[in-house]
Amino acid sequence: MKIRDLITATDAKVLKDINRDLDVKISTDTRTITKGDFYLPLKGATFDGEKFIAQALEKGAVGAFCTGKEGTLQVKDTLEAYLKIANKRRNELNFTVVAITGSSGKTTTKELVSSVLAEKFKTFKTPLNHNNEIGLCQTIFEAPNDTEVLVLEMGMRGLGEIELLSKYAEPDITVISNVGTAHIGRLGSRENIARAKCEIVKYQRGNVFIAHDDELIKKTVNFDGEKIYSSIKDVQILEKNARYSKFVYQDNVYELNVGGDYNIENALYAINVGAKLGMNTEEIRSGLKKYSPIEKRWESIHIGGYEIINDSYNANPESMRAFIDTVTEFYKDYTVVLGDMGELGENEISYHQQLGKYINSKNPGKDIEILSVGKLAKYITEEITCCITGEFNSIKDAADYIKKGKHRLIFLKASRSMKFEEFFEYLN
Repeated sequence: MKIRDLITATDAKVLKDINRDLDVKISTDTRTITKGDFYLPLKGATFDGEKFIAQALEKGAVGAFCTGKEGTLQVKDTLEAYLKIANKRRNELNFTVVAITGSSGKTTTKELVSSVLAEKFKTFKTPLNHNNEIGLCQTIFEAPNDTEVLVLEMGMRGLGEIELLSKYAEPDITVISNVGTAHIGRLGSRENIARAKCEIVKYQRGNVFIAHDDELIKKTVNFDGEKIYSSIKDVQILEKNARYSKFVYQDNVYELNVGGDYNIENALYAINVGAKLGMNTEEIRSGLKKYSPIEKRWESIHIGGYEIINDSYNANPESMRAFIDTVTEFYKDYTVVLGDMGELGENEISYHQQLGKYINSKNPGKDIEILSVGKLAKYITEEITCCITGEFNSIKDAADYIKKGKHRLIFLKASRSMKFEEFFEYLN
């Protein structure tokens, strides 16, 4: 953008003379700043980017935003300025924006939607899980100028956060994969979680809303456009195993190279998004077939004579139950290691106990091992009576136990904060 565009978009006060016709690239990190960039310092709980304005200028930045007097363009809030500039680019390039949220499954849904849309459109998506305000801006700026469809993942921890993302993204199509109990510790109830998720439509400029067939979502969402709801109930499953699904939806047959009913549900959102953007069945079918899970999402790794199925990208009660469903349905001889689920609030112990009881209801078998690592996960195994259990304080202790056993197939599931990828080092 030109300097004059930055001034106009942010209503900044010019503190120092600068060539307003200069073309610049926004940089928020002095470690990667290059000559000719314009520095935009961000602030967080433990850092203040404005302390590095002088360093940015020394490295070749032509100017900097600031809230004080040390920079070139003064604004009230640098994050708000970042969002305003991103919104300007979003509208100038005028790509179609598909915004996706959900208590669980939003990253998988984003990947499935992107895989489908790439069959017809030049598609760009939120990298990894960069689904907050800064990630939104980074995604919009990283999108190539010829992008036709931008697929944005939107996360939240409280009310108002997705509304803010929606305001600056201005989605054309919105998707809610589900409303569960993730972040219930912050929001207090599933009803409040639904309110937070349904904020995604607040600034929607398009007229299509796609969501899980959930009465709470239907009751909560305030949207006058077309609403499309779907779930596994709308599907006829023809064939499925741990790494493959074949199903019929709206009289068309589709295939996925992943298992699990929850993945089929996520695929339905991708099918509906593609159809609403004018894609034909063959294009949608091809896009779904090309989808493959990202790192830590049912990722198969062979280390030290073990096959490890790593699904430790994240965990909440809903995704844990879906994980257990798939494992118990398709596998016979294995060890499962479960870790803590985070941000469940004052009832966190109860949620872990309920998962243990749910595992009992699936009755995986007396020779199956269910191990727990963590202060909360122990409440899962304390409830299990149907198979062998073990409780461990550390990943290393659990790995040492596994190496003494007979099972060569290991499943890992926990919240990301548990750092279950450390198992690879100890089992190697």
